[in-house]
Amino acid sequence: MNYNKVFLLITALALFSFANAQTTNKPAKSLRIIPGAERMEVYLPLLKGKSVAVFANQTSMVGSMHLVDTLVKSGIKVVKIFGPEHGFRGTASAGEELGNAVDKKTGIPIISLYGDHRKPTAEDCKGVDVLLFDIQDIGTRFYTYISSLQYYLEAALENHVPLLILDRPNPNGFYVDGPVLEPKFKSFIGLQPVPVVYGLTIGEYALLLAGEKWLTPEANKINSYNITTKPTKDTPFHVLVIKCANYDHNSKYVLPVAPSPNIRDIQSIYLYPSTCFIEGTVLSEGRGTDKPFQLIGHPTLPNTMYAFTPKPNEGAKSSKCYYQQCYGWDLGGSPEKILKELNKKIQLKYLLNAYKLFPGKDSFFLKNNFINRLAGNDMLAQQVRQGKTEAEIRKSWEPALSNYKKIRKKYLLYRDFE
Repeated sequence: MNYNKVFLLITALALFSFANAQTTNKPAKSLRIIPGAERMEVYLPLLKGKSVAVFANQTSMVGSMHLVDTLVKSGIKVVKIFGPEHGFRGTASAGEELGNAVDKKTGIPIISLYGDHRKPTAEDCKGVDVLLFDIQDIGTRFYTYISSLQYYLEAALENHVPLLILDRPNPNGFYVDGPVLEPKFKSFIGLQPVPVVYGLTIGEYALLLAGEKWLTPEANKINSYNITTKPTKDTPFHVLVIKCANYDHNSKYVLPVAPSPNIRDIQSIYLYPSTCFIEGTVLSEGRGTDKPFQLIGHPTLPNTMYAFTPKPNEGAKSSKCYYQQCYGWDLGGSPEKILKELNKKIQLKYLLNAYKLFPGKDSFFLKNNFINRLAGNDMLAQQVRQGKTEAEIRKSWEPALSNYKKIRKKYLLYRDFE
């Protein structure tokens, strides 16, 4: 039996049964993209009378109201909230550990799934009938929400709690590019052998994880059994994705809410897959300015270049080069200008040019080899030091990148860009 096909078939059938306004294979460029969370007529019937736990943050909006507030107002019993990196309200700095708390507005307990406690425990899942996931991703491997999704999916399967995923568009979902992660460089900023830009929505990524058996052995075993069973009244689904409407992988979706403190606008979202490599160097990637991931610089670069001075702020309380005048590049501009320059590719020239101009080559990369975790390999740093061209580096990404593209095709819920 082909379990991948069966898994997708069950998902598709469930969607067909509950959805009244399915998207078609035709692009709908003139229609507003409707995230899964706004398709309440589809999923509210699945939550009525259930005790629901919600994994959400500040991007989990239904129009102008937060998903949790919307569910409570609709009579859904939300018993706990899980929060990812940056917290439930999205104000914590990158990497800042948050403790458990209580949501002041609703009085619902919040469990932080970041730091040492990244996966819901059996105790966390007690008294929960449905786990719900609704977080806006930006389609880049080292952005940690897909790692949080994996742990949440594993917990749902291992504890036999149905998981409902409210899908959201991928603002970088219109191309696939970058080095594919090698297993020995697995970390929270990259758990799976996918490229930096993987071209899937959060819902499609969940199908990939399950279909390729990239979960824990126990979760894989349970999922393999689940997909052979028929839906019942008590358990109409095990893992169900509520699709977006009017979205496809040609769409250019502008997020209505900043997904994290240092990803504030669509320009940063587009540049992030390319400029996040700067985080593995001693250069500033613009944290502590009003244009994070759009500014690159360092005090030792030529003082004739663009100048900026990073300073601590709420979303970046500590980082590199604070209070030092940096010289470098302002890569910002209109979304159209940035999209044209990127040309549906990760641009390595930002990293390569910075290395060429940096006077202390031996101290360019951070000593903790963070660049290897970002790249998912130890080749990129070596290639930069060796003076390899962008074309030579890109060639080294094959054939793993082409192989991933074939795997990706099996899990698409929306019309592709190819």
